[in-house]
Amino acid sequence: MLKLTVIDQTPIHENRTAASAPGTSVELAIKCDSWGYSRYWVAEHHNSNQFAGAAPEILLTRIASTTRRIRVGSGGVMLTHYSPYKVAETFALIGSLFPGRIDLGIGRAPGGSHLSSIALAAPGNVLEHDHFPQQAEELCAFLRGAFPNTHPYAALACGTNPSTMPSLWMLGSGGGSSALAGKLGMGLALAKFIAPRSCTPAIFNHHSEAYLRSGSLTPPPRLIALAVICAESDEEAQFIAGTAAYRKLMSGRAPREPLLDPSEVWRRYHLMSSDERLEFDSTLEEMVVGSPETCRRKIQYIASDYACEEIGIVTVTYRFEERLKSYLLLARELGLPSES
Repeated sequence: MLKLTVIDQTPIHENRTAASAPGTSVELAIKCDSWGYSRYWVAEHHNSNQFAGAAPEILLTRIASTTRRIRVGSGGVMLTHYSPYKVAETFALIGSLFPGRIDLGIGRAPGGSHLSSIALAAPGNVLEHDHFPQQAEELCAFLRGAFPNTHPYAALACGTNPSTMPSLWMLGSGGGSSALAGKLGMGLALAKFIAPRSCTPAIFNHHSEAYLRSGSLTPPPRLIALAVICAESDEEAQFIAGTAAYRKLMSGRAPREPLLDPSEVWRRYHLMSSDERLEFDSTLEEMVVGSPETCRRKIQYIASDYACEEIGIVTVTYRFEERLKSYLLLARELGLPSES
């Protein structure tokens, strides 16, 4: 049976403010816990009028305290903004509060604008070179107590043990992170919802090879994250998915609008140029959209193609009720072990 994981970007839904959006994530997490989802990961975004999750370590702690069995984690902490030691201490503490339930996923993307990166780095400066591999290596060493005795950080302790240690994951939308994640013995979460064309099955193969060379004895953890909109019919799902497709289509343009009502999206669709419609249609086609049966068939095909037994579900809708129903329909269709 496939395992399903929620990847929650904490979208700001219709009639909900940025201040109330984290509470919406808590509400969804409680439901997904009872519906049989395996994990609930929260993302990190800054200076956004679409997503409200700026501090995943805080939000996931609140979620873990209100759920019972689901694993909870970050998907992910944008490590380039932070000290690896601080992140390690924070997640060691969270792991001690919720033993065996915490995942730490990290990524190298900024999760926001250049201006927000400058503000996060203050009073220092934004790093000009890619220090992410060193940061990731130090983070793992802090949590595992694995610095050599000669290392200056060897005397620093984070207080983890096997029962409280968070599981370690790296997020990637291409092949750049696969070898690093494998070398460090970390799981790989492949974000196909971000870059569907560059996320190929070969990336998991590269990760597995590096993971085995690292001396890890367990199977390499892998997860593929998909953009999914599920509704009662294919037609209804296509209509609702307009919000997410348009958001992605316009993601590189400024100023960025809040999430749009799908009715407004499809009105604009008919005013687009032929090239813009082609790009919109392609964006929608790269998502998993449809009825429960359609979504199940597409998800199972991708899982088989990528030899992956765990699927991350990213669902962005204008209305919270549509998002909630999408996760419920998927859970039922894929036979998750629901409490009810």
